[in-house]
Amino acid sequence: MPLHPNSLYYGDNLEVLRNRDDFPNDSIDLIYLDPPFNSKRDYNVIYKTPAGHDSDSQITAFEDSWRWGEQAEREYLELVRQPNTDLSELIQSLRKFLKETDMMAYLVMMANRLLEMHRVLSPTGSLYLHCDPTASHYLKIVLDGVFGKENYVNEIIWQRTNAHNMATKAFVRSNDTIFLYSKSGNFLFNTIYTDYGPEQLKRFKEDESGRLYKAENLTFSSKSGTRNFDWRGTRPPENRSWGASFEQLEKFYEEGRILLKKDGTPRLDGLKIYLDETKGKPLTSNWTDIDRVGNTAGERLGYPTQKPLALLERIIQASSNEGDIVLDPFCGCGTAVHAAQKLNRKWIGIDITHLAISLIEKRMKDAFPGISFEVHGVPKDFDGAMDLSGRDKYQFQWWACSLVNAQPYQGKKKGSDTGIDGLIFALEDPDEAPKKIIVSVKGGEHVGSAMIRDLKGVVEREKAIIGLFVTLADPTRDMIKEASSAGFHEIGAMKYPKIQILTIKGLLEGRERPEYFDQHIVKGSGGFKKAKQESTVKKSRLPFKSVGGESIAAEEES
Repeated sequence: MPLHPNSLYYGDNLEVLRNRDDFPNDSIDLIYLDPPFNSKRDYNVIYKTPAGHDSDSQITAFEDSWRWGEQAEREYLELVRQPNTDLSELIQSLRKFLKETDMMAYLVMMANRLLEMHRVLSPTGSLYLHCDPTASHYLKIVLDGVFGKENYVNEIIWQRTNAHNMATKAFVRSNDTIFLYSKSGNFLFNTIYTDYGPEQLKRFKEDESGRLYKAENLTFSSKSGTRNFDWRGTRPPENRSWGASFEQLEKFYEEGRILLKKDGTPRLDGLKIYLDETKGKPLTSNWTDIDRVGNTAGERLGYPTQKPLALLERIIQASSNEGDIVLDPFCGCGTAVHAAQKLNRKWIGIDITHLAISLIEKRMKDAFPGISFEVHGVPKDFDGAMDLSGRDKYQFQWWACSLVNAQPYQGKKKGSDTGIDGLIFALEDPDEAPKKIIVSVKGGEHVGSAMIRDLKGVVEREKAIIGLFVTLADPTRDMIKEASSAGFHEIGAMKYPKIQILTIKGLLEGRERPEYFDQHIVKGSGGFKKAKQESTVKKSRLPFKSVGGESIAAEEES
């Protein structure tokens, strides 16, 4: 079966990728992954109210920590027994050194997933792994074991921020590392050019026609039997050769591109390169021109560790062509799939939280109105909802909140139950603060009127205007009666039930929806920030394509 391009998958990326019907061998053109770095931090998502202020609602997006346990031991044994014996021996050696530590659990998790990524990557494909110094040295060894050390291409240093005046007993860290590996020596690479800086521009001067040019060497630093000849009274120095054929040198001369000495012979550093014909400066592996997504950046959506769109655009431009398939198996807030769509690539994203998948759905629809894509692994019917509720209470709650356009409330795995699972901020009057709507989700088989009374109390305590009771089970007659007794929230001539009972089945089938007034076009838009709508496809500066990482442009300039 073919891939499902332009798709989001909810689930553990190891299990998703192991489905060979959906992910056959050699089917992906480019993989970018920004996995958790084992920093032992919990990353919280901060939501915005419709007025743009931080709300009192936040939820743990992911727990960036790993522990050695039953799952790590099971995945370790899988690695030891799989066919790549080099990786098997490497993992065993790492365990002897690291023992059963958190770092070893992290590397085992990454190695198993990298094996599947290697399997699905096409022979001309590339993989970019984004990491920081916490585990980068170990990850590079694991990458060597999975891809082969001969397929290491680059270590890219991204200076994501300028150094700050921080008091620290070390050099202030301001960069991340991005490892680039290929599936084979026949990988696709598009050379990217950047504009010349002020210092490079100083090398250019005007010729007699007023055009800006710089002088480049006519030779290169190796000896070639076919390019070591006399030309117009000049011969290359020892251990150097002409950088072009005799015919090309003559062509340069006829075009007036050769600077001459006083005696009329060609200068060895005399090839005129005109600024208006150059493609810019070939991009190096040190990227200092892309800033991180700052706290006040327009593209910030509120997701932790969000990477700038420009960074992903550069990676996708360099290692794929239009129509190619880009995979992000740790897709977070969806920057990679956003960049892929913008640059006319196909894409697949995988994440283990419904929170991330819901955010990406909203982001893509905001940025690309009318876009069509599939979402796999999320409940699409009542049976799927029941299954999710039984497997993971919190993922079910997050998913149920998305059905009513609510934002999940707080890091619910920590702390007491406040009776709030989600929040909606409705803007009834532009001159007033947004009004709060409480969402309570119940995934069990048994519900009763006491739960409705509890919700009424929470609505009163929180000074909310409405309470939504979202239930997997059908409400009882007493529950409906109890909800009715709460009365109405009135705004002008409009009345909305103060307590509203909504069933998962009714929401999925489109028969039920929450009722409230909101000035915003999209109800409940007080969650994640809205992504900017994309109107044009960004064009890249990609004059040449190359295969095997060999820069054609560099050869032409030599």
